[in-house]
Amino acid sequence: MRSIWNGAISFGLVSIPVKLMNATENHSISFRQIHLADGGRIRYRKVCELDEREVSGAETGKGYQDPDGTVVPITDEDLASLPLPTAKTIEIEGFVPASAVDPLQLDSAYYLAANGVSAGKPYALLREALRRSEKVAVAKYALRGRERLGMLRVVDDVIALHGLLWPDEIRGPEGVAPDTDVRIRDAELDLADALMNTLGEADLDTLHDDYREAVEELVAAKAAGEPVEPEGEEEPGGGKVIDLMAALENSVRAAQGSQGQDDGEVADVHPIESGRAASKRGGGGGGTEKAGGAAAEGRGSKARGAKGAGPKKEASDEAGGPAGTKKASEAREPAAKKKAAAKKSSTGTTTAKRSPAKKSPAKKSPAKKSSAGKASAAKSAASESSAKKKTAAKKTAAKKSSSGTRRDASGTSSRPARTRTSA
Repeated sequence: MRSIWNGAISFGLVSIPVKLMNATENHSISFRQIHLADGGRIRYRKVCELDEREVSGAETGKGYQDPDGTVVPITDEDLASLPLPTAKTIEIEGFVPASAVDPLQLDSAYYLAANGVSAGKPYALLREALRRSEKVAVAKYALRGRERLGMLRVVDDVIALHGLLWPDEIRGPEGVAPDTDVRIRDAELDLADALMNTLGEADLDTLHDDYREAVEELVAAKAAGEPVEPEGEEEPGGGKVIDLMAALENSVRAAQGSQGQDDGEVADVHPIESGRAASKRGGGGGGTEKAGGAAAEGRGSKARGAKGAGPKKEASDEAGGPAGTKKASEAREPAAKKKAAAKKSSTGTTTAKRSPAKKSPAKKSPAKKSSAGKASAAKSAASESSAKKKTAAKKTAAKKSSSGTRRDASGTSSRPARTRTSA
């Protein structure tokens, strides 16, 4: 790189010879003014307005014009005679944290290189001191005929000089903020945060000037004689925002779509409803539907059991309960035990079949009662009544046989007395 200024950094009593080089370059495309009739270039000539003739560069000089129009000539010798200690020196005034420098003050940027072999060690000393302290140096220097304010900081292994605007050159922001009192809701801030997270961090190395590339393509097409087709007009990005929330949601979706994310929807937040309200609305969850279906089925089975209870049902209860309520262990009993239990309960079962039991109204007692206790009580009562009736039948038969009247004892003995049982 070509140096544009040679001087020294004044670091106390240490002088560091340096060369100043531009750290930036301008890539913008410049145009020439031409004559449309013949394409000739338009040039500006220096013409004196008093005698109306063109003057050369040797005949031109500097002058300061007063507010009343008077021009005061200023020569280069006059400027050179001014006491300007920063004419060839970068004077370090002090050190401050980098955060103390307002980015609005940043101007042009330069690289400082050590000028000569002897300048290598003091140059590295200042660089490492700035790196370890994590501070920047504030300095004054003169360039292009004026004194400027600058900041020295470390970039990789190089000391960089940033030109700064003087504090009185920074305008205040008075009258720039919105005049009206604007209130921002938390929901809007949440969507703004979601949009920021979706856009992510900016990779500055991948950013480039799209307009400059389009201009270069246009110039190349014109030079080759190719027709230039105007591109379609893009939708304006600015304008009046009607619905801020909708604009934020659409921005999040657009950012997700541009980054190739599949889920481009923004979740809606709804209040949580109770189960009763959800069942009325018909939008309850799967768990609510299952619970409601189970409850309905239980009520239906209970009603069916209350209406359809008949003699067979009561007989099965007297015999030891329905077969569906038997335990799995009883189903695995030996066949001999089952036969014995069947013989013992045959008397009670036959009695229950011949005499249909009266239907008892369904009570609100607990559904599960001890069926084994009922069965044993019924068996004992049936056996006692049977023995008594057999004895009475024999006596009656003997008396009737003596009187010539014969009655069927078996029919009498087989008719059991009605006994009422409460469920």
